[in-house]
Amino acid sequence: MRQLLLAFLAITAPLAAQAAEGAGNGTSFVENFDRLDLKRWYVADGWSNGDHQNCTWSKRQVGISDGVLKLAFTPRKTGDRNFACGEIQTNGAFRYGTYEVRMKTAAGSGMNSAMFTYIGPTHGKPHDEIDFEVLGKDPSKVQVNQYVSGEGRNEKLVEVPGGAEAAFNDYAFVWEPDRIRWYVNGTLVHTADDPARLPTHAQKIYLSLWGSDTLTSWMGPFEDLGTRTMEVDRIAFTALGEECQFPQSLVCGVDISAR
Repeated sequence: MRQLLLAFLAITAPLAAQAAEGAGNGTSFVENFDRLDLKRWYVADGWSNGDHQNCTWSKRQVGISDGVLKLAFTPRKTGDRNFACGEIQTNGAFRYGTYEVRMKTAAGSGMNSAMFTYIGPTHGKPHDEIDFEVLGKDPSKVQVNQYVSGEGRNEKLVEVPGGAEAAFNDYAFVWEPDRIRWYVNGTLVHTADDPARLPTHAQKIYLSLWGSDTLTSWMGPFEDLGTRTMEVDRIAFTALGEECQFPQSLVCGVDISAR
């Protein structure tokens, strides 16, 4: 279904038109959200990603409380849409390594809570992407996927024990030159190793919560349930070959070099 959305991340208006370069480009980091470091993060504000999105990105939908990033989806006329939603993205781009996020997602048909990496024509590059997306119509599962030069169709739904919206869960993918491996709560759930289906370009890291009235076959009919919130306790990138950076990291507990 997301093959229809090649424009979805064509994305992120004024600042994204710059090359994906910035502070911390490709450098390992752990973000615990004690504050929002604007040297690392850019807050989307004042536009939407296309007709399929029923909300306008707004910096008012992005906040931090007690070390948790909160992205909100709220019924509020913003721009030409009836809802406001939240997204942040890294200023820099990253390549091979381990990407990890601890998050609790939003429920509700027509909603999408996502942690993903992306680069594309807006940045002067082909569209490459690696995804974790929880569709609020069924938050018992997370969808994993990857795009290469705009070609997707690699979707797989995997179970999230207890539900992605009910508690914080740990999601990670390990991106190497010859494969990508996705993990949920430390358990390997999917591997992609077809060379023709592996992205190669450094990508920015995104966290987003948004809704759609039109993508019903993929996201379900939109339900206006009032304000919904996606929460992120931690996100990290560990470059390939570097040591783990925090005790709960997949890099500490799993032999990610195992074949």
